[in-house]
Amino acid sequence: MQGTDVVRSGRDRVGATGHDGRAPLGQRQGRHPGAQAGAAAQADVQGAGAQAGMSGRPVSQQSGHSGHQRFEQGSNPGGGRGGPQTGVPNSTAAGSGRGSHGAGPGAPHGSAAESGYAARPGSVHAGNRAASSGRVDLFESEDSGPPPLYAALDLGTNNCRLLIAQPTRPGQFRVVDGFSRIVRLGEGLAASGRLSEDAMNRSVEALKICAAKLGHRNIRRSRLIATEAARAAENGVVFMERVSAETGLELEIIDRETEARLAVSGCASLVGREARSVVLFDIGGGSSEIAVLHIGDNRSSRLANHITHWTSLPVGVVTLSERHGGRDVTPESFEGMIREVSGMLDRFDCPAIEAVRAADDFHLIGTSGTVTTLAGVHLDLPRYDRRRVDGLWLSDDEVSAMQARLLSWDFAARAANPCIGPDRADLVLAGCAILEAIRRRWPSTRMRVADRGLREGLLTDMMADDGVWRRGRGRRPSRPGPQTGSEEGRSS
Repeated sequence: MQGTDVVRSGRDRVGATGHDGRAPLGQRQGRHPGAQAGAAAQADVQGAGAQAGMSGRPVSQQSGHSGHQRFEQGSNPGGGRGGPQTGVPNSTAAGSGRGSHGAGPGAPHGSAAESGYAARPGSVHAGNRAASSGRVDLFESEDSGPPPLYAALDLGTNNCRLLIAQPTRPGQFRVVDGFSRIVRLGEGLAASGRLSEDAMNRSVEALKICAAKLGHRNIRRSRLIATEAARAAENGVVFMERVSAETGLELEIIDRETEARLAVSGCASLVGREARSVVLFDIGGGSSEIAVLHIGDNRSSRLANHITHWTSLPVGVVTLSERHGGRDVTPESFEGMIREVSGMLDRFDCPAIEAVRAADDFHLIGTSGTVTTLAGVHLDLPRYDRRRVDGLWLSDDEVSAMQARLLSWDFAARAANPCIGPDRADLVLAGCAILEAIRRRWPSTRMRVADRGLREGLLTDMMADDGVWRRGRGRRPSRPGPQTGSEEGRSS
């Protein structure tokens, strides 16, 4: 696999990875203090988490919600090209929020809805199949106990996100808790080279809530990562030490290759069997990862093994909007953003377009708030709904039409849209500019939308490393109903 860092020579090695782009074995097995801290020192952490909900942004009003709701990773089962999913009932409580975008107007911060997963009592869909019986296949551990819990936390330039999940059918998992909050850790980083005090304070408050959630459950393995903002900041390592001291969590600053591989792992189920070549991109707050995959006839169970070329652009929606302005964007300034990103892509050593498209089927997969926002606007959703968006196909013409539509809106109109909201209104057009540069480099007739990413990749890799899907044998509960253990209080 060839990797390119378009700004720095070589690759970042903070939290260095092995030759396959993953973390050292000790980190992959959760042998870092953060994997233990949630349970070991929880008396202090729980108190800090409670204070965080009072002193920071308000904790979700749904925090006491129960009903044994089930959360499942999966793609839009009706994800026809460019069309909405049909036959899916309206979600309950937390299920109609804004997914990975953060809270929309009037929506509480840190809710389960913000984690990007819809709550659906008595019904589960896994992968591309819907379970009509209201049951879910769980996999027993070797001692016939309940399935183990795994946790993944991603502290990015814009968001802090957590998922806690159990393995179910091979290659799939069931999310039992989630948290997401827009913290803008990278705010002002491009100009100063440092994380600001306000940004660090916001992030620590969110991480205290994550620590409390982790401490309430018996987690077999966890992996807690930080990406571009912590990677690029002069005081990134110092901030990680502060996080450890104040929350008990030990975050691992991953390098760019690892980030690209995790993005691919998280979206593996959205690559159809017919696909032979794919360009997958993750537009973040401070960096954008792009991976070129050639699958061929022998498809590996780990899609990341098919990466032939990758790059990490040191630009994301936060950094690009700060440089060019995100509130008042003109066609000229929008084109200026595209030119900046296109210049970075020009330095990416990758096969020519003709070579990439020589395969029988080629398409783009986009995982980021930018592409999910475009999908939500395209579907004209009254509120963002992950089930309608994740796995959706958009044609090239539809993507162009949505970008033109957003560019025609002023800041107030973007902020008023329920799939954008005020938290993302100044960022979405910068994301569209990055997307447009990618589309010009790799023209494709269609793009698939993924409301998933690094956390899902972390969970999938940990479960695969542990062999839970190889060892487990399917067990169907004797009758529909809640699984072992309570699932109450998922919302933060």
